[in-house]
Amino acid sequence: MTLPSHASVVVIGGGIMGCSTLYHLAKMGVSDAILLERNKLTSGTTWHSAAQVRALRHSQNLTRMIQYSVDLYSKLEQETGQNVGWIQKGSLSIATNPDRLTHIKRQESLARAYGVQAETISVGEAKERWPLMNADDVIGAVWSPDDGRVSPSDVCAALVKGAKTLGAKIFEETGVTGILTENGQVVGVETTQGTVMCDAIALCTGLWSREAGAMAGAEVPALACEHFYLLTKPIDGIAGNMPTLSDHDNHLYIRDDSGGLLVGCFEPMGKPIKPGVLDENFEFGLLGEDWEHFEPMMMNALHRLPALEHAEVKMLLNGPESFTPDGMFMLGETAETKGLFLGCGMNSVGLASGGGAGMNLAHCIVHGHTAYDLGEADAKRFAPIYNSLDHLMARAPEILGTHYDIAYPGKQLKTARGLRAMPLDREYKAAGAHFTQVCGWERPAYFGKTAEPRMTFERPDWFENVKAEVMAAHEKAAIFDASTFGKIEVQGPDAEAFLQKTCASNMAKTPGSAIYTAVLNARGTYESDITAHRIADDHYRLFVGTNAIKRDLAWFARQSDGFDVTLTDSMEDYAVLGLMGPEAARIIAECGAAVLNDLGYFKVGPAYVADCHVRAVRMSYVGEAGWELTMRAENARKVYAALTAAGAVPAGMFAQTSMRVEKGFAAMGHELDSDVTPIEAGLDMMVSKKKDFIGSDALPARRKTAKRGLMTVIVEDDSANPLGHEPIYLGNKIIGHTTTATYGYRIGKPIALAYVHAEDADGLNAEIDIAGVRFPVRLQNACAFDPSGLRMKG
Repeated sequence: MTLPSHASVVVIGGGIMGCSTLYHLAKMGVSDAILLERNKLTSGTTWHSAAQVRALRHSQNLTRMIQYSVDLYSKLEQETGQNVGWIQKGSLSIATNPDRLTHIKRQESLARAYGVQAETISVGEAKERWPLMNADDVIGAVWSPDDGRVSPSDVCAALVKGAKTLGAKIFEETGVTGILTENGQVVGVETTQGTVMCDAIALCTGLWSREAGAMAGAEVPALACEHFYLLTKPIDGIAGNMPTLSDHDNHLYIRDDSGGLLVGCFEPMGKPIKPGVLDENFEFGLLGEDWEHFEPMMMNALHRLPALEHAEVKMLLNGPESFTPDGMFMLGETAETKGLFLGCGMNSVGLASGGGAGMNLAHCIVHGHTAYDLGEADAKRFAPIYNSLDHLMARAPEILGTHYDIAYPGKQLKTARGLRAMPLDREYKAAGAHFTQVCGWERPAYFGKTAEPRMTFERPDWFENVKAEVMAAHEKAAIFDASTFGKIEVQGPDAEAFLQKTCASNMAKTPGSAIYTAVLNARGTYESDITAHRIADDHYRLFVGTNAIKRDLAWFARQSDGFDVTLTDSMEDYAVLGLMGPEAARIIAECGAAVLNDLGYFKVGPAYVADCHVRAVRMSYVGEAGWELTMRAENARKVYAALTAAGAVPAGMFAQTSMRVEKGFAAMGHELDSDVTPIEAGLDMMVSKKKDFIGSDALPARRKTAKRGLMTVIVEDDSANPLGHEPIYLGNKIIGHTTTATYGYRIGKPIALAYVHAEDADGLNAEIDIAGVRFPVRLQNACAFDPSGLRMKG
């Protein structure tokens, strides 16, 4: 079969992601799509996958994606006649300590909220389901009956068969040697068998994705690590197929395999593989057995399964898997190169994710967006520094080890820290900051406690520290550092017209105005939410989320055709300090900027603080009066010194989140995403009804059918510790789930924001499920803390 001269879409890579993407492209009508595989199908990572399919994930849409995989795998045989080896025997998660038990009970609650079957069972019942298990130290278990496993090669064969039936073509032994681009857009691929011109490329190249992306000038931060599982010959006690046993306290997953056992691990710190070790000849390849590295996991396995002591080992399989800096795969179009779509960095969940992820990638290529929001897997989320080899060699092994971590609130990764320091890093360290890493930046989470916090689901060590920061902002004045927010300069004669088209609020305000606005897509759902300062007729400065700068800059740039504007990333040029609280007026006057006390709300004005030029805006993200002060980054230390000398104290991200939720402010990635319109978020009043903008055509129909869903949840029991993503019950019916949860220090109660789907829910008494325990809550449209009427003291 000869390569075509042109294909609408070229899929590169013949593993589960490539085969699934090709199949779904064909299903969506792209009949001329082709798949290129430099060796044989499944010859990279897919063939040696343990192929477990566990439905529950930490978000509703990731769970939805796996559920799609389960449904697809169960139907493929009927559709294609190809057996996929689908075995649905469920999974059993055990706990050997109280925190793990809380973790799996939270997962059980989450499962119910997301429509996945899961139930707590007794240790005796767990032992009945896994008779070979030593249960002496087991204190609890959760049973998930719908989970299963597949045969990797058979699934891919079925997907390929289905794709071919619809016109797609597969070319094995066809390596890609180059990716052709023009004006930042892919136009073709060079291969060992010739050149194919194309409109889009789906990069599903697994272990080799970083190098493949570089061919098109795109950053793809993924690195291979060694991954081990033990296979035994048949042993007594294994009869037929059994559930997968998840012993995550011991870093193990266990299942039957051909009458014997498969014992796999995600050890606390993996072994990275340098680029180049796995070359183009690594076909159906494995790495050398490393019994010394596996020995601690083997001891754990012998404790859990005493029968292993007498089992005959078939092999210790060492097959490489690719991992990303945050443990989430990459899916969607790259920021650097238009038409280059990623479906890679699967973090050892490729078979479970592959069906749904391939569908979403195909949907993204055909329709311009995923079938539902998958922002946490956005290909544009990583800052360039994450793609450095030094960073990946340090971080990827830890990511492998976090695969089975207990999801403690506030837990931080330990490797590859200190990548990007804020302008006030030295001052924050001196103030005893505990840092959290956001998009490579080290941002203070809270202050005054330098020891590592104890990880717990109960009230955290930092509770009183955060309380002190909140009360400082409420009673005196606090400094909230927003320097890491992305900043985009929009300049040119068409600046106003461009932003009128791309933003939902009225951007035609006079210079000296600040505007909060939704940025919507054609469906009327959120691409971003931003604040804009109009500095001059032809100049706006946009402030976007810390981890959104790459994505948002690419989105705005791709809407700019036909407008005479330039877009510039000025993120690191400026620092932003929020001075908030009743004493802010006195402090700002003492620091030489009394003129700011006359500045109106959502107005921007220049001033000098400690002889340094600032551009201030009267606004607040925390519900206390004050200003956000933008200054050159090199002036931040002098301004900070003046503000603190006058009595302001620094406050961290945890305090900001608490105050944001008390005020009922929605945040991108938590309450706002590409499934939500401003109508459901209760923000339709911020949307202009007098102009045309991207998404405006979609909103009238939504206004007829959609209702506000975002509400405040007041938890009546002070001992409750909601963390987010908890289901909300009215009787025995789930009517919603929390998004962001925290403690409201100004009202003295745990609180949350939540999407609720119930008639007349304002004022409703309901319950929240936290790790299997229900707590009474009150639902309300109003925010938890209303600071209206508060004034700054001069």
